[in-house]
Amino acid sequence: MRPYRLALTMLMVGFGLLLHAGCEEQAMAPQRLSPDWFERFQQPIQPTITTRADKSSPRITFENVVHDFGDVGPETNHLCEFRFTNTGSGILKIGQVSQTCGCTPFLLTKKEYAPGESGTLKVRYYSDTQRGDTTKQLFVQSNDRTRPEVELAVKARIITKVDYAPKTLNLFLKQANAGCPQITLASIDGQPFSIRHFNSTANCITADFDPSAKATRFVLEPKVDMVKLEKTLHGRIEIGLTHPECNAITVGLSTLPRFRITPRSITVRQAEPKRPIVKKVQILNNYNEDFELESASSKRGTVKVLGNAIVHGGYELELEITPPAAGNRIRVFTEVFFVNVKGGEKLEIPCSGFYASSAAPSQVATEDSKECKTCGPKRYDFNPKKNPGS
Repeated sequence: MRPYRLALTMLMVGFGLLLHAGCEEQAMAPQRLSPDWFERFQQPIQPTITTRADKSSPRITFENVVHDFGDVGPETNHLCEFRFTNTGSGILKIGQVSQTCGCTPFLLTKKEYAPGESGTLKVRYYSDTQRGDTTKQLFVQSNDRTRPEVELAVKARIITKVDYAPKTLNLFLKQANAGCPQITLASIDGQPFSIRHFNSTANCITADFDPSAKATRFVLEPKVDMVKLEKTLHGRIEIGLTHPECNAITVGLSTLPRFRITPRSITVRQAEPKRPIVKKVQILNNYNEDFELESASSKRGTVKVLGNAIVHGGYELELEITPPAAGNRIRVFTEVFFVNVKGGEKLEIPCSGFYASSAAPSQVATEDSKECKTCGPKRYDFNPKKNPGS
């Protein structure tokens, strides 16, 4: 049996060596390839080309994109130009030219420009009334693919070419001619001018002038209508001029009133419907005049006077404010408290209140607090016998 096993083992080893040799021979044999295998490598390689702009593309090129007028007068007209050239090789087409307040495209002769052709955009600039440096922008749209929109800027420094003093008239009711001073006008650039008109709020102030007179300096003597002034108190004076860089100047008008109310208005916070709140307010005379309070009332009847006392310069009132009922969504109430001064003047004190967020809708739902259509607003008479402080 042993010789038989040895022979079988040798036979199997020899078969394995023969099989290995056949595999190596097969691996070394040339492989058959498909006919188009070499053709795939013989095709020319396409080079990567960077796409350049179309040779017929237009180009819009401005000589300057900023125009600075320098010093100009307020409310004056000015013109400037922006010159451009089509530096491309295609037809340049100008689209929309947008504008901003005070800066308007004035003239563009045409919308299409051949290569190498130039054009001009004219712009009208109207200066503001406010003094200082200012810049206005415009945007020019075209078929230039590299710059489809170009921003242009118009700059200026607005100054008053005619100086004047005072800038505001501070007037007083108890002085002759309200204590109004002279108004002086002077040309800064030496340009002579005339006065075209003199206007004031409610025509409470006038001045004599000769519209044909031309000079670099004027002194005006204002005349105050005291009756009109007392009804106006605040406003302005406008003086029209013929100066090429200043067509008008404005002088403020402020008059010290007879009475001063402190505080000017009453505010109630965290208010609750029908729960009174006490506030104090003083009514004082700015000219140290003696005066008497005649009566007081509130528009909706929510404010009444608890008492009044004399203080230096006037009176101090103790007021009781009762926030009215309101709708479910209403969290604010307003009121106006009136005080009549003996002699006819009626003073107003605005009042407002904010309901507390904790106020339940049921608390603020039903009652109408408007004044009675028959009786009118509730009034309080300042009787010296009942109110010793008055």
